[in-house]
Amino acid sequence: MVRLLLYTQSDNPYLIQALWIGSVLVVLWLMVMIVYQRRTRRRLQTELEELTKVRQNNIESEFVLKAMKLSTWHIDVPSRILYVDADYRETKGGLVGPPDFPLDVLPEILDKSDGQRVKMALENVCLGKTQSYHEVYRVSLGKGALYYWEESFGTIAARDEEGLPLRVVGTSMRIDAQKEMEAALITARNKAEESDRLKTAFLANMGHEIRTPLNAIVGFADLLPMIEDAEERNQIITEIQKNNYKLLNIIDGLVSMSKVEAEAKSLVKSQTDVVPVLRQIADSFAPMVDSSAVTLVTQFPIPELMMNTDIGKLKEIMSNLVQNAVKFTTQGSITLGFDLPQGDRLCLWVLDTGKGIAEADRQRIFERFVKVDEYIPGTGLGLSVAKSHAESLGGSIGVDSILGEGSRFWVELPLG
Repeated sequence: MVRLLLYTQSDNPYLIQALWIGSVLVVLWLMVMIVYQRRTRRRLQTELEELTKVRQNNIESEFVLKAMKLSTWHIDVPSRILYVDADYRETKGGLVGPPDFPLDVLPEILDKSDGQRVKMALENVCLGKTQSYHEVYRVSLGKGALYYWEESFGTIAARDEEGLPLRVVGTSMRIDAQKEMEAALITARNKAEESDRLKTAFLANMGHEIRTPLNAIVGFADLLPMIEDAEERNQIITEIQKNNYKLLNIIDGLVSMSKVEAEAKSLVKSQTDVVPVLRQIADSFAPMVDSSAVTLVTQFPIPELMMNTDIGKLKEIMSNLVQNAVKFTTQGSITLGFDLPQGDRLCLWVLDTGKGIAEADRQRIFERFVKVDEYIPGTGLGLSVAKSHAESLGGSIGVDSILGEGSRFWVELPLG
């Protein structure tokens, strides 16, 4: 600066002019640099703010993905490979699908009934035939029949110059809970429909079944005071008693089924000798059999058999089986018995020489209100009640029969 002052004091005008021009250029250069630095600082500050926003958006997006338990993925259409970018799905029941895989192996990852359908839907998006993708399917866990439910959405994210897809993006989520809820709703709906069907069948059956014995009781009771002959009076009294018993059986059947409907499955088990119980059942049904045409007998391989069970349910099972045999056997014999225990299981049975059951009806007769012969009185509940009780005791029930020759109803129960 001192030199500059000394030069300015010189008498050379050209030198003075050059020095002043140089000073102006320096000042201009400094001003340009200051402006450039300010612009650079503002640009860097803007980029930093944008970067902060992007980082914040990524954090928020990750939070949303975690909260909704989603996975994000994309398909590189030229290479036909699906990549999982972020995965926050639950792993309940086993690991979720692989992180990346070719589209051609998709049917091997999914359930057989879903694989080709889902692959075709993704193919249509990759080819540009559809803009978006939405499918629900089962993913196999590779452990036998284990799988989990998944729902996916996708859309085209980028296209080439010709408009063909280059990149497809999407999300997936597990929907096991939703499917379980749907299954529960379907079960509830089916149960409601079944209850409605049973109510209709109940009204159709009970109207006739209750009215028949009740009309007989009322009619014979009205005649009784007019009859003076002792033998005729005894016959009428006998008919009243028979119809009383029929009506009582109908009411008992309804009460038993109502307990089953109310899920009254509590068991009261006790150690009991079942032989006297079975003899008592046979004795109670003996008066209802026409002894001139049918014999009711028992067949026990051992005189004593201890069993830890709900004796009330056991009596009801065997009583219903014997009662069924009595209704359909008009000639021959009815035998109540059991086989020697096999391990911890006991098979009890009722053998009759009745009309038998056609093969097509052998499973159906254990349903409620099913009657193979509409001309035989009954509610169609006895065998259904027996089946429900047998299953509640941990056993099973069935029938072996030859049409026209007879039937053998059996129930297999645990001894303890």
